[in-house]
Amino acid sequence: MAFYDLNKEDRARMVDRITIVIDKGISGQDTAALLPFFADDDTYIRKTAYLAIGKIYALNSGRLPDILNVLNRLFVLPDPKVRQTAVNAAGEIGKADFDAVVSFFDTGLFDAHHSVRNAVIGSMKKMGERNPAPVLAWSRTYLQHTDKEIRREICHGIELRGRTHPQDILPLLRELQFDTTKRVRWTLVHVIGQIAYKKGCLHTVVSSILDWENQTLVSDALEEIIDVHYRYRNFSY
Repeated sequence: MAFYDLNKEDRARMVDRITIVIDKGISGQDTAALLPFFADDDTYIRKTAYLAIGKIYALNSGRLPDILNVLNRLFVLPDPKVRQTAVNAAGEIGKADFDAVVSFFDTGLFDAHHSVRNAVIGSMKKMGERNPAPVLAWSRTYLQHTDKEIRREICHGIELRGRTHPQDILPLLRELQFDTTKRVRWTLVHVIGQIAYKKGCLHTVVSSILDWENQTLVSDALEEIIDVHYRYRNFSY
């Protein structure tokens, strides 16, 4: 039965059961105990599993070596769902200690499966909200990567931080202003538009990009800002 086929009380009991099994699995270094949850077809079961990892770490950070040992063994398995969940679990830890899990993102960014790469982007977003400095510093190292998809994914991954602190990501976005790849350029313009309509962000974004050298890109970004404000007129500040 799928997670959301259960009622609220049964879902809570399932979460508790999964957390207990994962906790014991980490204590016993038993990856087989975690594997059914990491590989489950139900995305909410997998989410429960990686959130459980985050809770276990938050309650006792001294267990980090045991947690990482298990995650590293799961991260090399062939099932992309397992690798995806391992990245998401690493993201829960990275909200407090990014350096401890950076290897998951250095590797996951180049994973052959899109779901794992998407987990990197999603983790960047949640880590960037809580622990921005190391995440943004890491992101910067990939902005000029030769693979256009890496540049695009990094641009996308830092967007959420920009919605509340545009000044943090605008210097990184500026480094992409002369990127000639259509998908990267589109993502850059899109991100500028998305961060500009949030409360307190419009003036910061516009005053910054008006100082950029690529005026053609700036013109497109300003058009996107106007369009986003119109499309989101019931929500934009």
